[in-house]
Amino acid sequence: MKTKRLLLILLLLLPFTALLQAQTQKASVEKSMYGVQAGLLGVWAHNESKLSNTIVLRTELGLDGNIWNHYYYDNAAFLLVPALTVEPRWYYNLSKRLDKSKRIDGNSGNFVSLKITHHPDWFVIGDPKSSDLISDISFRTMWGIRRNIGNHFNYEAITGLSYYYALDEEVTYNDDAVVIFFTFSFKVGYRF
Repeated sequence: MKTKRLLLILLLLLPFTALLQAQTQKASVEKSMYGVQAGLLGVWAHNESKLSNTIVLRTELGLDGNIWNHYYYDNAAFLLVPALTVEPRWYYNLSKRLDKSKRIDGNSGNFVSLKITHHPDWFVIGDPKSSDLISDISFRTMWGIRRNIGNHFNYEAITGLSYYYALDEEVTYNDDAVVIFFTFSFKVGYRF
């Protein structure tokens, strides 16, 4: 009789122990995640690799869109230029989201990052007259959010301050070599 009672109590407590284990799960970013994103001004493929429970290294290859006005021509053009990016991200609120039973899969959370982007002068898609693109590098301090829609789709809203530096000697000695500006980005993506 005691064995049956003990067995019955254990069976009744089993779901609660599973629930307790789920609640004590440690908040952590994904080990490695691949995806593609599109925004108003470009398309990108990216990978986020885990460095710690809250820090990832995001690498990105894409085409950044720009509305560009050439000094010699009287027209503006929409251009797509290659972009190579390295971006350490700190997802700072994963534990808080997990405590509130919100999703953290796919690195869904708020983040702060330093985004370093290089635009090499390999090619330009757009106005053929504007093929003399000046290579540049930019450093951006960013704050953003990523949220999931379903199992594979997500969106990001990002804002920050950018420091842009032209990598051409002729421009470097000009006042336009260094530019600081406010940036905002909204991207919709698919996670593999």
